[in-house]
Amino acid sequence: MRVHPRLNLALTTVLRRPALPIVLGFSGLIGIGTLLLVMPFSSESGESADLVTALFTSTSAVCVTGLIVVDTPTYWSTAGEVVILGLIQLGGLGIMTVASTLSLLMFRRFGLRLRLTAQAETKALGMGDVRRMVSGIVVLSLVFEVVVLVLLTGRLILGYDLAPGRALYQGLFYAVSAFNNAGFALHTDSLMRYAADPWFSLPICLAVFAGGLGFPVWIELFRRLRGPHRMTMHVRITLLATAVLIAGGWLSITVAEWNNPDTLAPMSWHAKLLVGFFTALMPRSGGFNGIDIGSMNHSSLLVQDILMFIGGGSASTAGGIKVTTFALLAFVILAEVRGEPSVHVFGRKLPNTVQRQALTIVLIGVGAVVAATLALLAISPFGLERSMFEAISAFATVGLSTGITGELPPLGHVMLIGLMFIGRLGPITLASALALRERSRRYELPEERPIVG
Repeated sequence: MRVHPRLNLALTTVLRRPALPIVLGFSGLIGIGTLLLVMPFSSESGESADLVTALFTSTSAVCVTGLIVVDTPTYWSTAGEVVILGLIQLGGLGIMTVASTLSLLMFRRFGLRLRLTAQAETKALGMGDVRRMVSGIVVLSLVFEVVVLVLLTGRLILGYDLAPGRALYQGLFYAVSAFNNAGFALHTDSLMRYAADPWFSLPICLAVFAGGLGFPVWIELFRRLRGPHRMTMHVRITLLATAVLIAGGWLSITVAEWNNPDTLAPMSWHAKLLVGFFTALMPRSGGFNGIDIGSMNHSSLLVQDILMFIGGGSASTAGGIKVTTFALLAFVILAEVRGEPSVHVFGRKLPNTVQRQALTIVLIGVGAVVAATLALLAISPFGLERSMFEAISAFATVGLSTGITGELPPLGHVMLIGLMFIGRLGPITLASALALRERSRRYELPEERPIVG
């Protein structure tokens, strides 16, 4: 069995320049979305949207961010909302497909390099691998979206007396937006009106969690259901870090906001726990509001900054530096504190190259956020807390905001557009580029230790 020549060319291009086809593909989709949103039929008023508004909304949808400069339900027509919904679905599927493909390439890079033009049975990537992976991603997405669609539609009909057609439309929009961690909503208050309703908020949480966990993790979990199967280090780290971050965020935000009269204080104790959980899960990249973000305490906003920057699982619809990257650095610090010469995680040694890659991604992410925050401080009247929150939300493609997005000057909107694009594609392409360009040295220079600390 031979690898198809076109597949050879495509894989060779990806190996040499992994960012090029990804950037071109997503740029093209953003461009198409911008053209559609500029059309008069996309706006509620029947007039053409200005270019920056259309570009910002298209970028936010394709990058599954959820930041908005205009109110979605009042500014965009039903046709415009459908365009946004399509961009969210294509962007989410594209992110999962691209990230999973690059992960597969990285795991099999030696087979690809040595036998790309030879026989495919030597663990090189074949058409069958790509086809099964893409079909698996599509099936996984549709299954979760359909389940959430049914739950939300039923709740809207039975609990809120919506007409079946309207309920179905809203259920579909929220199911797609939630699973793809987009955060776009059909209500001006996002989901604040539904946050205390477990029959609505918990299906949303399920979709956000499922989309943010990552396709590789779901594959491993499904394999374990079929029989005994050892989970990989990646899956164990993702599940452990996700559980710790959700539990920690839930506890800290709920406690900090418990007596805040502008957020949780007016609610019953069980509603506080539910809304606190909802609010703690959204910074993973969900982006829906359960309470007014701008009215939260300073400590809660800081917790959300941290959760947003970390984000969700690799090869998922979530953004951020990813939970695996954060957890790996935690294991490195733990090994250093213990004085161990190497890092061991769940009975396996962590390669030095992976440690350097994780550190590189984190420091570049910090640099991007700091640079964007300084720029926002220079061009807008908002303070450090709100500017940094906006920058992190854009970089981590979360979509939460303290309410300043629409009030930023046009230059600020352009900056956020660039930050969303970099934050969405940067960690994926950077990680793959670092791994695929890994090479060994034929010699080492003399060792010398500088003073640390």
